[in-house]
Amino acid sequence: MAGRFAPNQPTRTTVRGGHTPVPAPTGVPSQASGSSARRWTPPGPLDLGLILGPLRRGPGDPTFRTTPDGSVWRATRTPEGPGTLRVALRPGAAEAEAEAWGPGAQWLLDRLPELLGAQDAPDLFEPRHRLVAASQRRTPGLRLTRTGLVLESLIPSILEQKVTTDEAYRAWRLLVRKFGVPAPGPAGGAHRMHVMPDPSTWRMIPSWEWHRAGVDNKRASTILRAVRVARRLEEAAAMEPQQAQERMELIPGIGPWTSAETVQRSNGAPDAVTVGDLHLPGIVGYALAGDRDADDAAMLELLAPYAGQRHRAARLILLGGRTPSRRKPKMPRFDIATI
Repeated sequence: MAGRFAPNQPTRTTVRGGHTPVPAPTGVPSQASGSSARRWTPPGPLDLGLILGPLRRGPGDPTFRTTPDGSVWRATRTPEGPGTLRVALRPGAAEAEAEAWGPGAQWLLDRLPELLGAQDAPDLFEPRHRLVAASQRRTPGLRLTRTGLVLESLIPSILEQKVTTDEAYRAWRLLVRKFGVPAPGPAGGAHRMHVMPDPSTWRMIPSWEWHRAGVDNKRASTILRAVRVARRLEEAAAMEPQQAQERMELIPGIGPWTSAETVQRSNGAPDAVTVGDLHLPGIVGYALAGDRDADDAAMLELLAPYAGQRHRAARLILLGGRTPSRRKPKMPRFDIATI
């Protein structure tokens, strides 16, 4: 690996967990296209794939794109309205550059450091297992993002309840494309990106459209209950993660799994370990103790030495790649839209 990349040359994570150099941005829209821009110097190395990857809901997510020049594009709904953000690392410089479009542009640029993990404190993490330590050494650019937005992570997390990821990704893709709005700026054209619907539009989606997207009544009803109190939920992004989870879980249909998956993204919560997951306990158990049959209780016991940083530890374990071989068939896909 020595000498493979130029000094200080930024890299991005590949789908196989490797690294590839980021080429100079090409075809980047200028100020003349109606965008706003800023640059930010992070306190340490950044890996955009690791930091922003959790915001992507499948390869066809209409709110998220990566381009060959290493840029990450994200379309979202801010308190100021729809916005599109493009983030890239400047080759040869320890600096991130961003452009934004739409009514939410300034809101997104103001929070660029938080999005890229400025409030995260990875130096406080102390590995207690060899695998975790090795994973940490291989991923120096890992930081936990903090979007400051709740619904954009809560709604897709609800869609992922008790179904396969492919089913959930399909539902999110169909609903956002049909009921969202085109992303501001060039992303809404060349990249065909969309911003998710606003709360009032979510409430107006007919029952048959939920059905066509493969979303059962339980999950659709949970989303409708959530968007009715959207303002109160968005306030949770400024709370301590535990308080934020408690507020979310006041809504019937939202439990610890869904609230943890949300605050990991909206609040940058380093300790919000996901419980109730079908695969995570077995992965953590196998990686740390050779126990592929570990349940939530066993997983939490193994992660106890990482109190305050359990979500980060779980991410490093997943990035470590030591997972048990599959013994059971995949969860069967059941598309209610065919009924």
